Amino acid sequence: MAACQVRLEQALDQFLPAATTHPSGLHEAMRYAVLDGGKRIRPTLVYAGGMATGAAQARLDIPACAVELIHAYSLVHDDLPAMDDDDLRRGKPSCHRAFGDAHAILAGDALQSLAFQILAQNKSQDTDAATRLQMIRTLAQASGSRGMAGGQAIDLAATGQQLNIAELEDMHIHKTGALIRASVVLGAMCGNDVDSVQLGRLDHYAKCIGLAFQIRDDILDVEGVTETLGKHTGMDQHREKSTYPAIIGLDAARERAWELHADAIDSLTGFGENADPLRWISAYIIERER
Repeated sequence: MAACQVRLEQALDQFLPAATTHPSGLHEAMRYAVLDGGKRIRPTLVYAGGMATGAAQARLDIPACAVELIHAYSLVHDDLPAMDDDDLRRGKPSCHRAFGDAHAILAGDALQSLAFQILAQNKSQDTDAATRLQMIRTLAQASGSRGMAGGQAIDLAATGQQLNIAELEDMHIHKTGALIRASVVLGAMCGNDVDSVQLGRLDHYAKCIGLAFQIRDDILDVEGVTETLGKHTGMDQHREKSTYPAIIGLDAARERAWELHADAIDSLTGFGENADPLRWISAYIIERER
């Protein structure tokens, strides 16, 4: 994971415009929101999905960066006063606190478009045009109204309401799970002779860990430490949001996360040791402290 983080940071630094490039204020905000922070779970899943299907690492840099740019844009917009109104992100002031609301909105917009630009234009990934088009379609759907943005809309509409567990899981399949699923699939698309059965198993793996990731986030919001998390804890209860611990309790939430982990590992049956990073990431997701 550390090796993926180093590789990703170097690639992101290359693809992001320099802070001195006109308009410098916007580019400075973009780099602030992306570089030097975060767990990089999603791009790590791109690399791990590619490793499981025999993809060369060099082919994975661009989809890994594209996924992280989408994720970073979503965090910038989520933190805005009109959304979650968070002052702290990745252990530092959120983008709108550092650069103002207007620059934060524009930075998020620009990061989103940059993700698709690098997928469409950069040929260094040595991926044929049809596959690249499929990758763009996959990331666009995961980011839009039927994915991450739609999940955020469901979340906003549900604030102050008591969801049942099926409604909660539906929200998080969209809000958190869609981009995680896209990350694994994008990596796998860069592999060698990947068939629909393999893609289906990897997609199911990603669906399981996407829900497990959100359950662990909900648990950490209850019992985590702000300094470790890099964001304020207790905000879900403050905003009257439905969460797994609030609906089924902390112990049942932990049990559900372990069930999803077991299901994720089972879906990797038939993949060899090249899929070990995916197996490790699944365990990491439900045991992490940040």
